[in-house]
Amino acid sequence: MAGTLWIVGTPIGNLGDLSERARSTLAAVDLVVAEDTRRTGRLLQHLGIAARQRSLFEGNERERTPSIVAALLGGESVALVSDGGMPLVSDPGYRLVSAAVEAGVDVRVIPGPSAVLAALVLSGLPSDRFAFEGFPSRRAGERTLVFFESPRRVAAFLGEIATAWGARRVAVCRELTKLHEEVLRGTAEVLAARLAGETLRGEVVIVVEGDRGERGADLDAAIAQARSLVDGGMRKRDAARAVGERTGVAANALYDALVDGGA
Repeated sequence: MAGTLWIVGTPIGNLGDLSERARSTLAAVDLVVAEDTRRTGRLLQHLGIAARQRSLFEGNERERTPSIVAALLGGESVALVSDGGMPLVSDPGYRLVSAAVEAGVDVRVIPGPSAVLAALVLSGLPSDRFAFEGFPSRRAGERTLVFFESPRRVAAFLGEIATAWGARRVAVCRELTKLHEEVLRGTAEVLAARLAGETLRGEVVIVVEGDRGERGADLDAAIAQARSLVDGGMRKRDAARAVGERTGVAANALYDALVDGGA
């Protein structure tokens, strides 16, 4: 039976902000995957926890993700933490969580401190609606969207998304951290049909994939060209460079896609 991947929020400054649930989870898991094992090691030492650690940062996440997912599939429980705040929010972890979801691993979250929300509510500015852009991007790209929605309107809202934006991937997150926590993943159209006539219970958060637009279409076409070259015997790095020179798409983005897609 596969283990569980716990996404654990940790203090952004004051160690007293760590929740008891986070503390007990870090003490119970088989492995703590940390952005910086030295910094997390100091946190664990403060908590009196002797845990096995493994680093996962931007430079090694692609390489280490398969082995961590294999450990999860082998029955180990894993806690993912960043240097502070919530993992994945301008921090490493997306590749691991995405791969775990794809492999069918149970992924759970233990919410914790967040500099985004702390700054928002301290600002004195309107906070009922806001956009978080993270570190300013040097490349064009669309943002993931997060919505609150009434449980009675989820199917209708997903249908509106499908009509307006097409085949966007979405995640419908219900009753987060509660007994009946549930996450449904798929395209807006598929989930709208699945939930038609059904009234969900509890609080619902809907996360919607950003629109890649024409740049996304250009990238997809370039990836297909690069994969064709790899299928013909060319090395991935050389194929990415050749197609990048021909299309203007970044060679690094093409290479990453070839590696992630198993081409």
